[in-house]
Amino acid sequence: MKLRLSPISLLSAWVLSFSLAAAQTPAPAANNAKLEEALKKLKLPGVEMNLKEKCVDVASRICLAEGALELIACTKDTKEHEAIIMIEAVPKHVHTALLLIGARPGSPAARKPLDKEGHRWMDVPPSGGPVDVFLVFPDKDGKTVERPISDFIIANKHETGGAAEGEKKERFPTHTFLFAGSILHGDGDGPRQYLCDASGNVISIATFGDELLCLSGVHDDANGHLMWQIDSTHLPPVGAKVTLRLRPQFQAKAAPESEKPPAKVTE
Repeated sequence: MKLRLSPISLLSAWVLSFSLAAAQTPAPAANNAKLEEALKKLKLPGVEMNLKEKCVDVASRICLAEGALELIACTKDTKEHEAIIMIEAVPKHVHTALLLIGARPGSPAARKPLDKEGHRWMDVPPSGGPVDVFLVFPDKDGKTVERPISDFIIANKHETGGAAEGEKKERFPTHTFLFAGSILHGDGDGPRQYLCDASGNVISIATFGDELLCLSGVHDDANGHLMWQIDSTHLPPVGAKVTLRLRPQFQAKAAPESEKPPAKVTE
């Protein structure tokens, strides 16, 4: 793991309270209309919230066409040499937008000491609600397409020995990541720093400990985080504008016992 960091505090108490209430309590149509109107006035440069579709769109650009990957997305002038896209937004604004549409944040992976001397450590896996990641862009015919991010990632032939001639390439197994939510860092009365804003680790494959979205589990040098590389077959060229679409998964509430149908009895 790249970093040892403390657990996350959310961006602000009001955002947390608002998002939890919105996610857990069905709102009347009139209130939804007022909410949509209020969110239209909220300025988050490079970020758009779609309440109807329950997704967040982030203005981005393709920054790499080939090479091994540690990240899916980074910020400008940080890690464009090992990410597919560079977002044109501030990570904490993306975090805020995810909260406002009801996504459930967690915390990045961390390392916990098992003794006072710090000789033994335990990896703590990341947590957070699942978020599906897509790229949206015009195809060669000008038609807007939405493709899961896994369409652009294959096994790194240098790490896996390569595929035999005619053998199907091993694709990245998922386009679902965890809303880890990075970390607010700092003490005292002054403002705290949202670490992803500085590091640029927006959506990670390798484990850094301060990413906004990450894979489940811990992925460091020991378990081959460089096993994946870009497949540019259907990827727009470097520099092309694309939309990073983040669509949280929302679980349906279980029906109260009084509303459940009676159990079927088999003689």
